[in-house]
Amino acid sequence: MLQKYETLNEMHKGYLVAVIRGKNKEEAVEISKQAFKGGIRSLEVTFSTPGAEDAIAELARTADSDMIVGAGTVLDEETARIAIMKGARYIVSPHFDGAIATMCNRYAIPYLPGCGSVTEIMQALTFGVDVVKLFPGSLLGPGFIKDVKGPIPHVQLMPSGGVSIDNIDKWMNNGAFAVGIGSALTKGISNGDYSSVEKVAREFMDKLASIKEGKA
Repeated sequence: MLQKYETLNEMHKGYLVAVIRGKNKEEAVEISKQAFKGGIRSLEVTFSTPGAEDAIAELARTADSDMIVGAGTVLDEETARIAIMKGARYIVSPHFDGAIATMCNRYAIPYLPGCGSVTEIMQALTFGVDVVKLFPGSLLGPGFIKDVKGPIPHVQLMPSGGVSIDNIDKWMNNGAFAVGIGSALTKGISNGDYSSVEKVAREFMDKLASIKEGKA
């Protein structure tokens, strides 16, 4: 079971999770590599990308050992198993699903289900989930984490959606385990030039470092 906690510990240390949505496998791989070059180690390749499983396999096979490749938008246990067999080190879904939780537990893989209420969060914890994805983060806001941690102080929450370079400090200060960044990373891509992804990733990493320094 140690590998599960090693993965979660590395995700927490890196703090930023790049949510990768591409038009195809090649684009997903390229965006992932550029985000990694910019300093983001955790890469969540979503199954809304055609050929996502092949992108995960390629990254897991060829990438730097510091890269933490996971699968996102996993809607059922079959997809979770495919992703795990292809080398995904963690599984993320937009909802909570007990069958996905069971599949991930079987392989000692972290499962981060999307939850938007305390009832869903408690259900996830009951199934052995260690970190809950707060979704949609844009709707719930940073204060939701603080509110939930009042009665449930041991819960770990990672917002996805609604995280920007301007509010990352609010998520951190309210106790987020990590944060997922999606469209903010890719909005500068144009005509097959992905270099903007590295630039934006680096800006997020610099912001993260300055927040941590301010806290120290």
